[in-house]
Amino acid sequence: MNVSSYNYLLNQPEEINEIQTVALEKVLDEFPFFQSARALRLKGLYNQNSYKYNFALKVAAAHTTDRSVLFDFITSESFTAIQKKTYEKKIQELLNITVIDSQIVEKEEITPTATTPLQHSILTSIKEANANPAQSNSLFIEKLEIDKNVEQSILDSIKEATPIKTEEVTTEAEKNLEIGKPLDFSKSETHSFHQWLQISRIQPIMRENPQENNSMAKEPESIIDESKKKKAELIDKFIETSPKIPPIKPGVVFTPNIDLNKEDNSYLMTETLAKVYLEQKKYQKAIQAYEILILKYPEKSSFFADRIKDIKIVQQNNN
Repeated sequence: MNVSSYNYLLNQPEEINEIQTVALEKVLDEFPFFQSARALRLKGLYNQNSYKYNFALKVAAAHTTDRSVLFDFITSESFTAIQKKTYEKKIQELLNITVIDSQIVEKEEITPTATTPLQHSILTSIKEANANPAQSNSLFIEKLEIDKNVEQSILDSIKEATPIKTEEVTTEAEKNLEIGKPLDFSKSETHSFHQWLQISRIQPIMRENPQENNSMAKEPESIIDESKKKKAELIDKFIETSPKIPPIKPGVVFTPNIDLNKEDNSYLMTETLAKVYLEQKKYQKAIQAYEILILKYPEKSSFFADRIKDIKIVQQNNN
């Protein structure tokens, strides 16, 4: 990637394509602290809906000195917007589709055909079987024995196919849960974002020869970290103290039995945070998070209940 191409992407980040994203990855291999390049690569991965995005976000957070700037960037309209040119191109492709005029298909008359020798032979065999019931019974017994062998063969095939079926169910559940897809944080989900970074266990890289200004900034930074820690403890405590909810029966409205008189920290819970727990394979926390969301958004209780069901399938096959 040359300088002119890079400057163009800085001014038009929504224009980044897959090839340029790969080129930026090579640039970062050589210059890991090139923060604007990291930001552009994040945009490229987000546009592609790449499974690499979530990990790249954690690495970018580890390389930045001010994560609030990174958070503002990934929640900005310019970052989450659909590429304008790509959208216009798709619209143009739809408009250019040639529509073929419909044709009236007339019903063809079916004329009876003469009986073939094979059909004649089958009819003759049927008549002979009706004339000789004893022979017909022996054929029926032979057929039963063949059917038993076929049945056993089918049962064996089902047993062999069961692990494949289980794997397919797990894959379908993971697809429904959108595991590996980029996490979408809104501007109001700062707690979910900090929780994601905390769980990721990637610490900011310590630079050599720190300046005096950095030492002065440590005190307010520690206060912020303490605040984040308290929020994390609050939500973990709320999840742990909330009772488990029984499986949903078909046709029954789901109403979790959670004591609402307890200290209410549910305002911290978001669907993105539930996905954060899921990405980190904290399945029980993810289940309890969706249970809390059912209380917050009863109109989406059916959707959240399906997510809980899918999580249990994934959890069962990952133990």
